[in-house]
Amino acid sequence: MTDTLLYQALLDAALRQVANRPGPSPSGQTETTVPGLCIVHATAPSGLDCAVSRPLVCLVLQGRKQVTMGTQIFAFGAGDSLLITTDVPTVSQITGASAEEPYVSIVVELDLAVIAELSVEMRQVPVSAPPVRVDPTETDVADAALRLMRLLDRPTSMPVLLPQIVREFHYWLLSGRHGAEIRRLGWPDSHSQRVARTVALLRAEYARPLRIQQLAATAGMSPSSFHHHFRAVTSLSPLQFQKQMRLIEARRLMMSEGMTASSAAFAVGYESVSQFNREYSRMFGMPPARDAETVRRQTKATA
Repeated sequence: MTDTLLYQALLDAALRQVANRPGPSPSGQTETTVPGLCIVHATAPSGLDCAVSRPLVCLVLQGRKQVTMGTQIFAFGAGDSLLITTDVPTVSQITGASAEEPYVSIVVELDLAVIAELSVEMRQVPVSAPPVRVDPTETDVADAALRLMRLLDRPTSMPVLLPQIVREFHYWLLSGRHGAEIRRLGWPDSHSQRVARTVALLRAEYARPLRIQQLAATAGMSPSSFHHHFRAVTSLSPLQFQKQMRLIEARRLMMSEGMTASSAAFAVGYESVSQFNREYSRMFGMPPARDAETVRRQTKATA
């Protein structure tokens, strides 16, 4: 099968799953019966979607998207794969989508246990690598993804075939250009694994004052070593990570729960509303109140 036919088959399989589901979530995400596998579908460019992304790979089949992490902006489209190898705050936006040519992507959460097992068998060692990158999707990865998608139509075969297809999918990721980044995830007691423990703590306690000593102790490192390795793994300092976590959660509180900007600021740990407004505007491009009003108008227009 040529690459063109392969991607068309993947796109057809994804659209079939979207059509057969009761309906996607407001974010355009359609869950599947395979754990960790979902389809994102949109018929128009989206607003900003803010989240703390877990390790995943996103195969774009049609349309275009942009993801911002810290000061880095990644723009990509059909035929590209976005790889995220650690829990990092991201701001994403679908930039290319229409009713005639919707944005469609397949998102697969990475299985750390499978990665660890394969890394040992393949005798690969972890190396320092960025947490987010975009590259053209490799044919072997797309081929394994297609068989994973086709398995959704054969539920009786899933208990037998799913584990080996998931394993093969991860194998091709590890064998290809994404391998250097992915292998860190499964290496026991690596710097990446230690930093992951502190990220989990920051996710749970982002509203509390930042205590570098506690985070370093959680990682089993000295404060200076921890700061260095945290930035190497996430590309952010611990303070920047916490700040982005707070701003993303504040935006969710305003958009989903109707909180005012000042109430959201205090809820996520800010002591100064003016500081919150400045940092929010810097991250999202407009003050919080205006951002919330813009989203409300867009929601009414599409309702």
